[in-house]
Amino acid sequence: MRAQGTEGKPNAMKSALIVDDHPLFCEALSMTLKACVGVTDIRTAASLATALDILRAGPAPDVVLLDLNLPDVDGLDGLIWLKRAAPVTPVLVVSSMAEDKIVSLTIRAGASGFVPKHSQVDRFRTAFDAVARGEVYVPDDYAAAARIDGANEPGVDTVERLSQLTLQQARILELVCEGRLNKQIAHELSIAETTVKAHMTAILRKLGVQSRTQAVLIASRANFSELLRQNGSGA
Repeated sequence: MRAQGTEGKPNAMKSALIVDDHPLFCEALSMTLKACVGVTDIRTAASLATALDILRAGPAPDVVLLDLNLPDVDGLDGLIWLKRAAPVTPVLVVSSMAEDKIVSLTIRAGASGFVPKHSQVDRFRTAFDAVARGEVYVPDDYAAAARIDGANEPGVDTVERLSQLTLQQARILELVCEGRLNKQIAHELSIAETTVKAHMTAILRKLGVQSRTQAVLIASRANFSELLRQNGSGA
């Protein structure tokens, strides 16, 4: 294991939210967490929307376990949305997409760790211990740990810029990507059109672009196929 952070005795993590649309995997992971990690309160969500509803209703779980492939979200958007909704709750990504590039970018986007789906039980225990200590967990075979802080990695800048958006700004950008006009966005979100315009100004500034079209292009780069293409590998 490679972990980053301060050493210390792990805090107890008794509640978890599993976000994954595969029922059998959710059941297997729940059993693993209860039997081997000591988690007693487990909720599940098959989509990002359901997970966000659970987090809004509260109370927040001690940890969120997130699959990156969900039916209602592309790329790293799910992680970014969850971190905005529950900024102090650690998110442990559990995914079959375990390329070094994806691992690195999930950490950059705010994940507290990454565990490949095919991992053995003891790796989940090790990951939980690290996250409970406030460390960042990555797999033993992760070859890019030294590049986690590399600001010049392809895709890193995109993830960091999108991560700066507030929850409302992210929602507005999502609607812009769907082709909505300011008036339509204002109606959808029940806010004034001037408020939408103010948010758009802030969005363009945070993304470092000059137009809505450029903002849409930036948002599109957060999907896996584009991130992997930037890294010179296939999806």
